Amino acid sequence: MARKVVDEPGEEVVANARMARESHRGPFARLSLFIKQVFAELRKVVTPTRKELLSYTGVVLVFVVIMMGIVSLLDWVFGLAVLYVFGTPG
Repeated sequence: MARKVVDEPGEEVVANARMARESHRGPFARLSLFIKQVFAELRKVVTPTRKELLSYTGVVLVFVVIMMGIVSLLDWVFGLAVLYVFGTPG
């Protein structure tokens, strides 16, 4: 399983945010700080292993198939109910 990482901002990100709050920066400096913070957050991303990815994919596919079955069943039941109430077409 993937290692667990506590989602806390790094010291560098906190220091940059404090500095940004204390001083008024121009639009390009703010944009630069934002991009630096985005890259700092992206470094924290943990990608799943191949086994985990296949497992997650299987769970999603099974869930989608089950939901398709439920929706199809409800569609068929409501179709029968509509035909009963309004009669047969023709």
